[in-house]
Amino acid sequence: MDSVTTSVNSASAQLSMIPMLNGTNYVRWKENVEIVLGCMDLDLALSFRGSIVESTSAKKFLYEIEQYFAKNEKAETSNLLSKLMTMKYKGKGNIREYIIGMSNLAGKLKELKLELSDELLVHLVLISLPPQFRHFLVIYNTQKEKWTLNELISHCVQEEERVLREKTESAHLASSSHDKKRKRGKDIASGKPKHQLQEK
Repeated sequence: MDSVTTSVNSASAQLSMIPMLNGTNYVRWKENVEIVLGCMDLDLALSFRGSIVESTSAKKFLYEIEQYFAKNEKAETSNLLSKLMTMKYKGKGNIREYIIGMSNLAGKLKELKLELSDELLVHLVLISLPPQFRHFLVIYNTQKEKWTLNELISHCVQEEERVLREKTESAHLASSSHDKKRKRGKDIASGKPKHQLQEK
């Protein structure tokens, strides 16, 4: 018998020890629930102890638990939304993963019952891009068509490749120009005639 089957059988046996809750056995039921949760090492289930007001009513106790987790969901929603609104792309050459990361945050917000439209997510991505994408943003804003998230990813990958290519070419030109000036300076220092310098 594997460990998973053993664990399931053990959990079933422990759960069967909990008596059916009725109007007269709340204290015994609560004690058994706490013992079983402790034996099953359910830290998450036990974490609300101390945060939930003691109650002799099971209905009120469960309501308090529901309220406790509802507050946590609100805090998590605020944190995720804040993170999504303040994200900025650093321009490290991995824009696809960056956009997918933003999409994943939107997915978590959806699970918390706050759904963002694809159009809004596209705009959030665009305004989070660095200055070298400014021309790209202008192009998007001046056209009639709206992009899906997948279309945005495709266009952004192409734009990033173009930006990186131009940056590499500019660096190469600057390096070549610097080398020519340095060589010319050495020739002048060596006393070569002016007409030889012009030929070079």
